[in-house]
Amino acid sequence: MMPNFRILGMFTGIIEKIGTITDVIQSGSNLQFWVNSPLSDELKIDQSVSHNGVCLTIEEIKDGSHRVTAIQETLQKTNLGAWEKGTLVNLERCLPFHGRIDGHLVQGHTDVTAVCLEIEDKSGSWVFQFQYPSEFAQLLIEKGSVCINGTSLTVFDLTANTFKVAIIPYTYNNTNIHTVSPGDRVNIEFDMMGKYFARMMELRSKD
Repeated sequence: MMPNFRILGMFTGIIEKIGTITDVIQSGSNLQFWVNSPLSDELKIDQSVSHNGVCLTIEEIKDGSHRVTAIQETLQKTNLGAWEKGTLVNLERCLPFHGRIDGHLVQGHTDVTAVCLEIEDKSGSWVFQFQYPSEFAQLLIEKGSVCINGTSLTVFDLTANTFKVAIIPYTYNNTNIHTVSPGDRVNIEFDMMGKYFARMMELRSKD
């Protein structure tokens, strides 16, 4: 039987559980969060866990909850600064070494936030439209993957600064996407392979 090793800092975008913020503590320029979740007692100190798509280190575990810290750099690039008591957070542990990649490879490194523009109820599914900074347009492709609050989703109706994703009932009910309303900001991580390709093309153009 293969040991249950996990690949640190690598995720799939398939949410395991939803946690609830129970306390927010200011610590200098950092924010510490206590998160109550069904996963908390299974975690270990120093383990990397994706919180809304942001890779954070477990620092303390107590009574079905765990504590993590977001530094200033993280707060500036994500929506974590808006978290408060009662906020629901998508959680995913690192990819098991022998696991299947049901979503796509996700690092837990948020690139930017996007704003929800519109939600369409399709009587059995939901279509969310998001607006993102146009300088990242080269990192999205039609029918490609994007990570929203840690959830692996497929892009369609792509423009230079907007895109849509379709949400099935399981995802709607088992992630925090159902708490997102027009005007809310979400964490976005673009596909890692797209970022490598964009970087390669950038370097070639300088030759």
